[in-house]
Amino acid sequence: MTSTDPASEPDPPELAEAPLPMVVPARGLPSHVRIHEVGARDGLQNESSVVPTDIKAEFIHRLADAGLTTVEATSFVHPKWVPQLADAEQLFPLLGDLQGVHLPVLVPNERGLDRALALGAHRVGVFASATESFSRANLNRTVDEALAMFAPVVARAREQGVHVRGYLSMCFGDPWEGAVPISKVVRVARALIDMGCDELSLGDTIGVATPGHVSAMLAALNGVQVPTDRIGVHFHDTYGQALTNTLAALQHGVTTVDASAGGLGGCPYAKSATGNLATEDLVWMLHGLGIDTGVDLVRLSATSAWMADQLGRPSPSRTVRALTARSHDEQTATASHQEQ
Repeated sequence: MTSTDPASEPDPPELAEAPLPMVVPARGLPSHVRIHEVGARDGLQNESSVVPTDIKAEFIHRLADAGLTTVEATSFVHPKWVPQLADAEQLFPLLGDLQGVHLPVLVPNERGLDRALALGAHRVGVFASATESFSRANLNRTVDEALAMFAPVVARAREQGVHVRGYLSMCFGDPWEGAVPISKVVRVARALIDMGCDELSLGDTIGVATPGHVSAMLAALNGVQVPTDRIGVHFHDTYGQALTNTLAALQHGVTTVDASAGGLGGCPYAKSATGNLATEDLVWMLHGLGIDTGVDLVRLSATSAWMADQLGRPSPSRTVRALTARSHDEQTATASHQEQ
């Protein structure tokens, strides 16, 4: 006979305290990965509303507190093109107290570089395209015209001792041109390296890459003397392939991965581009593989949940949702136990 007296009911089992995921390393992977966090720039620039400057500053501080050592701060583009980042001059000085954290900014031209240097930026990025269609949509220039515009920017930045990252969009597919030949990507990538870029970020802007394509791309770049240690990868999760593609890149030796806290972002000039790879989802996988990131996953997830509240919608990151639900369950279980 089953008792209906609540007092006789057994306490619910406590949630496991052991940290998850369980660490099971795999062979042939790096021991450490540097996460290039793009949520505060690439993520917020795609929002329909403008996030207040003080909220952006707090977001970046929280990301740094979670252990991220590279947090892309903003972009010095004309406000007409990206109004969400029109406050670059106001935001960047609010980050001056962050020690040991790289705060790269994007600069489209020499004017943008002037603005960044005036505020003491030590890392800048230029953004090229592997395809003509996206280059015209994003920069109103052909690929070669864009490269010519970047050359003096990179040269001047290097003269000032500033680290330069070259972003290369549409490496795996283009919404207007379809499949992008690897040879096109290799040509522009090699041009950016020859120009003086210290690092190259390969962008799967519309999220159509697959692991074999990633491996072939990296091998082709190595074939023209673009070393793996100067390559980062930037995957979007449009078709759910971002983590799979990241693993393929890690197996090739890549140790720099772009990701966006909470999976924020897309691309304002390519409407088929959905969110970036969520940093929390990436960290979950890396920690499960025994790969060091220096990131506190719980603290990072709390930061993304906080930002989701600021934006008025749930976080797209599965890991954020799972950890947030777990935290809620723990609080509910604790409150229930205290009432008994």
